[in-house]
Amino acid sequence: MIKKLFLSCALCIYTITTFGQTVEYKIVTSIESVVPGGIGRSRIIENGTEVDYTQFTTVRTADGKDKTTSDRSDVKIDNLKESTLLNFYSLVGINFQNIASNDAMITSLLNKYSVEGWELFNVASAAESDGGKDDRTGIFITRYIFKKTKK
Repeated sequence: MIKKLFLSCALCIYTITTFGQTVEYKIVTSIESVVPGGIGRSRIIENGTEVDYTQFTTVRTADGKDKTTSDRSDVKIDNLKESTLLNFYSLVGINFQNIASNDAMITSLLNKYSVEGWELFNVASAAESDGGKDDRTGIFITRYIFKKTKK
């Protein structure tokens, strides 16, 4: 009897605390240049504008009459934050001090969002490079996906 009462109370408390909560997401992207000689651009990019993706969605219909609600140029946002990072390479090759410096910058960002109540939910990264003969370009991109529960 007491176990059933305890479980019922726990279920009620859980239902009350989770009912009506929503989750908010935020994505921050770091782009680190893999261009020799330090001539690339490396940045942390943070979106500063709320958008409604449905305003930029094309609806395809069976009769071939697509309904487009916007132009591609409308998608671009003007409000963003750019934090400078260092490039992976210097004139003499890979620069480990630059990598450690970038790690310190990204750690600072992660700590800031943690203090603000954001949870690091997922991290996705990739490298892009031509890879052909005399390849001298490339980027290493990482997306940090945060979530926060709102009541």
